[in-house]
Amino acid sequence: MKTNAWGKTILTIYRYLERIAGAIDKLVERQALNSYYYFKENTQNNGVLNVAEKIIELSERKVRLINIKVLTEESLKKCDRKLAELLIYRYIDGDRSEDIAKRLDLSERTYFRRLNQAEDQFLHNFAVKGFSENKLTSYLKEEKWIMEVFNKFNDQRKEFDEHELNFSI
Repeated sequence: MKTNAWGKTILTIYRYLERIAGAIDKLVERQALNSYYYFKENTQNNGVLNVAEKIIELSERKVRLINIKVLTEESLKKCDRKLAELLIYRYIDGDRSEDIAKRLDLSERTYFRRLNQAEDQFLHNFAVKGFSENKLTSYLKEEKWIMEVFNKFNDQRKEFDEHELNFSI
């Protein structure tokens, strides 16, 4: 079974990206302002080089998150309109599958078939932009919160695969 764990992860975290980028801005500002104060017992943390490294690290983190946000928006725009709408309802808005199927006048089976198709199309659009599943893993490996979401989706797929294997035996 195809995983789509990265597609689900990216769509799920999308709504938080802007807020986290804003929080990073505040951390950078706080780091810069606090570096002005010199504490004898804390000289190592207040050194210019150390402060600059922290600010650069935070800025690079923000760039990664903004890149993912922009790529998500571009990938959704390249999806079929109805499929993109389905992804937005399911992952970004967090609506329940039953409610979405009812709203779009789809049977449960058709809903899940279209959802799978939409996830495939979305992930394909990401790959076309140079962000395959392997690239996403290496690009976002430092974002622990994103990796936790990814692992959750990946574990769900593994459980499903094991269930299917046991069922077929």
